[in-house]
Amino acid sequence: MAFDAYERYDGLGLARLVAAGEISAAELLECAITRAEKVNPALNAIIYRDYERAREAAKQPSPGPFSGVPFLLKDISLQCAGTPTRQGSRLFPDIPADHDTHLMARFRRAGLIPFAKTNVPEFGLVPTTEGRLYGPAHNPWDLTRSPGGSSGGSAAAVAAGVVPLAHANDGGGSIRIPASCCGLVGLKPTRGRVSSGPDMPDSVDGLAIELVVSRSVRDTAAALDAASGSELGDPYSPPPAPACYSHAVEEAPRALRIAFTTTRLDGTKVHPDCIAAVEHAAKLCRDLGHEIEEASPQVPVALFEPAFTDVWCSHLASAVDYLVRTTGRTPGPDNLEPLTLAYYERGKAVAASRYIQSKIILGRISRGIAHFHQHYDLWLTPTLGEPPWKLGRFDPDRTDLAAVMAEFAAYVPFTPLQNVTGQPAINLPLFWNADNMPIGVQFVGAFGDELSLLQLATQLERAAPWAERYKAIHIP
Repeated sequence: MAFDAYERYDGLGLARLVAAGEISAAELLECAITRAEKVNPALNAIIYRDYERAREAAKQPSPGPFSGVPFLLKDISLQCAGTPTRQGSRLFPDIPADHDTHLMARFRRAGLIPFAKTNVPEFGLVPTTEGRLYGPAHNPWDLTRSPGGSSGGSAAAVAAGVVPLAHANDGGGSIRIPASCCGLVGLKPTRGRVSSGPDMPDSVDGLAIELVVSRSVRDTAAALDAASGSELGDPYSPPPAPACYSHAVEEAPRALRIAFTTTRLDGTKVHPDCIAAVEHAAKLCRDLGHEIEEASPQVPVALFEPAFTDVWCSHLASAVDYLVRTTGRTPGPDNLEPLTLAYYERGKAVAASRYIQSKIILGRISRGIAHFHQHYDLWLTPTLGEPPWKLGRFDPDRTDLAAVMAEFAAYVPFTPLQNVTGQPAINLPLFWNADNMPIGVQFVGAFGDELSLLQLATQLERAAPWAERYKAIHIP
């Protein structure tokens, strides 16, 4: 299959070709590998190749909804037997995992065929992918720009047509940020919808969760069907899901009451391109019969940001200390980046009583957001505070955490809030600026309500389709 034919299909479309006998899984895999080898010198999206084991798997793919579809794995959290997961850090040894996590097993049962792993920043700590272990990943829309982080390699590869969807995870926006930067669909599910087992009861005390970035809403819905479901020992029980998201999204949503905002949580305005993206999305929603009103929940930013940082840094410190115990390595400048070391020291300084106080603060904020969603079905925001960063703008050698966190809060003003509340949120690629860069918008749903997000996303995809946009990407 030639690339101009391969790129016309999303994951479900490719799977149907395999099911109909029009192409084999092995042939699809070779298309993906050929595309990866062509574009990766420019993108640096793929950092580990597992082609031979993938070729064996393609000989007899599992008969799931994505049977025979090539797939990429992010180099954070998820464990895939036989491949290393290094969290983008030199501190992690290059040792293959001896088991699949529950999510990896579900991906396999869905018929996906993993063949490589994607670039990430160290420990997924920053909203750009420019780590020292793997080097910078490049945005296929503009190679001088970042594809976002921390799922930047996955997003760059999907946007460039290597695969139609790829694994991603999100502890502060790491699905939605790169989806915005690269013009993709990126859903962060409700807390507990996707299991973190068997290795962890949850991820980052419930802040983080996994799924995919994709080119189509229906691929995202099918991936959620494949990935969701509790496993024994999971600590959370999210509200019941529909029997099948893939079928349910074909139904038009009821008339929704949607609040929107164009200001950050501290009241400052975002970049004009991001305002234009929200206004464009709000008009589309209004034209589709939904009620649109400017409104925003009240969030005490001066309490939220340090409490969120306490929780994140504490978990980073725990992860590093675990590695110290199991590998005997000593964390330092030869194996951790300066900013990571600063985060680590911050985490080590958080006493148990302060950690609990931070959790209480975040819990109170979550309750306030829940009340907001008694009045509004969805909340529409910019995904980012400005267009995708130029590579090199972020300095990983900075160790002034207050200044770094202020910079991150300006660039990523909304996404961490849903990691705290556990709400589902989705980035949609509805707007491109004058530089032909995608400017994403985020829709946030009430806790447990992925269905309204996916039904509205399907409606918007049909009203303002973005599939043809990817043909504008030309990578030398």
